[in-house]
Amino acid sequence: MDSLIETFHIDWKIMLAQAINFAIVIFVLYRFALKPLKKLMDERGATIEGGLENAKKQEILLAKQKEDYEAALAEARAKAAEMMKETKKEIEAYRASENEKTQVALAAMLAAGKEQAEANAAQIMSEVKKEAVSLVISIAEKVLGEAASGKVEAKLVEESIKNI
Repeated sequence: MDSLIETFHIDWKIMLAQAINFAIVIFVLYRFALKPLKKLMDERGATIEGGLENAKKQEILLAKQKEDYEAALAEARAKAAEMMKETKKEIEAYRASENEKTQVALAAMLAAGKEQAEANAAQIMSEVKKEAVSLVISIAEKVLGEAASGKVEAKLVEESIKNI
């Protein structure tokens, strides 16, 4: 072993000094680098775990809100459909009442038109009778050759009115 020590020039004092230096470096690194680094990594890990838990909570909350949204949307659609049905019923009722009003107005207009037509027919008939009387008188004058007396004229007018 002595030959080995002489060949590699190993000195136990230097080896001891290097071991002490190595121990000091390990201690300093552990104390000032690894310990704070470990503490920082633990804090970071806790933050990440908290973030993951928060994300899970948010995901659950989001799913619940989505369900609430879907339920509210379904309810709103149902209310809208109901409102549409009610509106259609109201429109139909309005149409029916308007149709009734229109039919009543048309019936009144038709009755007024009939009355007007009857009045016009009566007036035209009266005018026709007057015209016929004057025609009968003028024909009678031409046939008789002379003007008929007032009595004859009145008698002819009465007979012609009765015949018409």
